[in-house]
Amino acid sequence: MQTITLQPAPRLSGKVQRLPASKSLSNRVLIIDALAGGGSDIQNLSEANDTRLMKNLLASADPVWNAEDAGTTMRFLTAFSAVQPGTRQLTGTPRMKQRPIGILVDALRELGAEIRYLEKEGYPPHEVKGIVHPRTNEVTIRGDVSSQFISALMMIGPVLPGGLRINLKGPAGSRPYIEMTAALMRRFGAEVAWQDNRINIEPVAYKAASYTVENDWSAASYWFAFAALARASEILLPSMTLRSLQGDRIIATWMESLGVTCQPRGNDLLLLHKDDVQASVQFDFTHCPDLAQTIMVVCAARQIKGVFTGLHSLRIKETDRIAAMQRELSKLGATLLEQQGTWILQPAPQLPESIETIQTYEDHRMAMAFAPLAAVKTIRIENPHVVKKSYPHFWDDVQHMGIRLTGF
Repeated sequence: MQTITLQPAPRLSGKVQRLPASKSLSNRVLIIDALAGGGSDIQNLSEANDTRLMKNLLASADPVWNAEDAGTTMRFLTAFSAVQPGTRQLTGTPRMKQRPIGILVDALRELGAEIRYLEKEGYPPHEVKGIVHPRTNEVTIRGDVSSQFISALMMIGPVLPGGLRINLKGPAGSRPYIEMTAALMRRFGAEVAWQDNRINIEPVAYKAASYTVENDWSAASYWFAFAALARASEILLPSMTLRSLQGDRIIATWMESLGVTCQPRGNDLLLLHKDDVQASVQFDFTHCPDLAQTIMVVCAARQIKGVFTGLHSLRIKETDRIAAMQRELSKLGATLLEQQGTWILQPAPQLPESIETIQTYEDHRMAMAFAPLAAVKTIRIENPHVVKKSYPHFWDDVQHMGIRLTGF
């Protein structure tokens, strides 16, 4: 398997050239536009593989849709297919077939969709026959499941004859993503109200609209990590503001404790390294799980003890991210251990002289979370092409910032 080597560059300065648009926003906008009948003017759509896949499948008349390794694509298209005429099969990679979808399927069945599993009960692949005779306009779903299940249901609400009422059992996890979905639905004419644990969606049709997708805060988080680990840095993030629909914008606040000052520069953000950091930090990733790997690597590299909660969803991502991080952080001399639902990251007093090759487990965020170590050490990362899932030009931007890559 291909491995790239990143040579140390302790001083980083420049503007990130190809920061991607938000994949989360792009995928939602594509579904909403399709439910509106198309015709919207969508600008700055993400170039991520997941978004390209979503766009291509929505335009395909093929009776079998292969969502590959894209969890959002699989979940959103399952709900979308439930409100389309005819029958469609959805499948994916072997890892996708291990990622549960039963909670979403059960809710869609309650609404009147006919869905059968083609292999393992509760997991893709599955066959969806669109709702012909709705059984109800109200479903109950756990709030602590993947927000993608809840968002998938929300987006089809306006096209159901009686709209949709979603009752959330318990507190909602990844709440910013649900709020993002509601905001986008309203932008395209839907009427959505969220009060307490009840989401009400009226049967008001979507309308085509103009929309420009924000740049991606999840992608920006890796540049915060570069700034934190470099000896000195002046990194400019283009077209980024602290006012955003994306919950991952919290990285700007959290990184203040880890060695980064973030300053607005017109429509851009300037990231500056600072030496002073806290000895220990406590973060809850319930609403922003995609930041966990990045934060963990920074803590391990800057000898900061981390106390983390809200990591439960990491077990069912592109890989088991908890297990993957435990293995790879050990190469930095750090440990990640659970204590009654709380995870404790204990860094080593210093990084080892030589760091073993970082494995990525076919997970784009593993590659990008560990790449910032190049600010302090020579680092080798296997299977670098996994970044195409969300940030296709990541390595180009890394090289532009002055870090030399070999083997790529």
